[in-house]
Amino acid sequence: MSTNRLYFIDAVRAFAILMMLQGHFIDTLLEVSYRDSNNTAFKIWEYFRGITAPTFFTISGLIFSYLLIKAKRSGTVKSRMQKGLKRGLMLIGIGYMLRVPIFEWLFGKFSSYFLIVDVLQCIGLSLIIIVIIYKITFQKTLIFSILMLVLGLTVFTSEPLYRYLELPEIPKLLSNYVSKTNGSVFTIIPWFGYVAFGAFISTLFYRYLERPKFKMAIVSGFLIFGIALIFKSSWLFMKLYYWFDISLFKDVAYYNYLFTRLGNVLILFALFYLAENYIKQPLILRIGQKTLSIYVIHFIIIYGSFTGIGLHQLIGKNLVPWQAIIGALIFLTVVCFISFHYAKTNAFVYSNVQKFVDKIKRYTR
Repeated sequence: MSTNRLYFIDAVRAFAILMMLQGHFIDTLLEVSYRDSNNTAFKIWEYFRGITAPTFFTISGLIFSYLLIKAKRSGTVKSRMQKGLKRGLMLIGIGYMLRVPIFEWLFGKFSSYFLIVDVLQCIGLSLIIIVIIYKITFQKTLIFSILMLVLGLTVFTSEPLYRYLELPEIPKLLSNYVSKTNGSVFTIIPWFGYVAFGAFISTLFYRYLERPKFKMAIVSGFLIFGIALIFKSSWLFMKLYYWFDISLFKDVAYYNYLFTRLGNVLILFALFYLAENYIKQPLILRIGQKTLSIYVIHFIIIYGSFTGIGLHQLIGKNLVPWQAIIGALIFLTVVCFISFHYAKTNAFVYSNVQKFVDKIKRYTR
């Protein structure tokens, strides 16, 4: 297996995090009257914003699973699995910390809002699930590959069954991971489906990367399946409904955002992988390697983590389009600057958290 880094992965991560930054900025601060779905510019922006999260979840599943199964050849799979579990728990912890209202707690005001689940908790739990599944499959790549594909298809196809799920009898700490009733932004279902598809794609890279024509084959596959998912997946589910008379297929066809977004993601993968030699720029790769710090910094600035004072509270939805666009560009620049000069890479953060955990273990023995 070639040890060359898959640079397009970092480029996709950079694209996804930058799209997320501008998306959150504009969505949080753009004046309500300008949110017109009939406006072509707004419609295009809204569409591309909609593929950001699917891209981020899919690429997270791809890179994590690729490194996990690749570790099998170097004999470090056990260490990689342990690191994955710890990384997942760390992401979950950071996700909760970003919503802790410190000043409200100091004044005795407590609420369960900080328990809502967002991107970091979802990705963290997804990584833990992948490690568990990889362990259950006895580290057999083929079995893992098939299982992740089946899981992705099952999670997406069954979405109408849990779309409006409510679990009032279950503690919010747990129910927030599968129900949006209490305000969770992301839930493990259906979003784990994208991670599962990313994990499946990683097995293709692991098995066939060294083959001479692999790049053109996988790019062609991404494009063909991506276009098919966008334009024909709803048609296919309606056909399945007519053939088997199962109403679930019709429900999927009528609200088919999961498979169509996956199609968008595959096309993005194709374009970025095809142009890998041209986008292998230090700035792009650096952004892709610092997604965690960028996410944390942007969250604090926009939503006022810890203090309750951010752009959301200070400005609100009051910007006109040109202000929002210029502001988004400045925001991207400032967040990346802070991340580059005052924060470390994701790997640095993970390693230092691990050192901290190891110290606690030594002192508690």
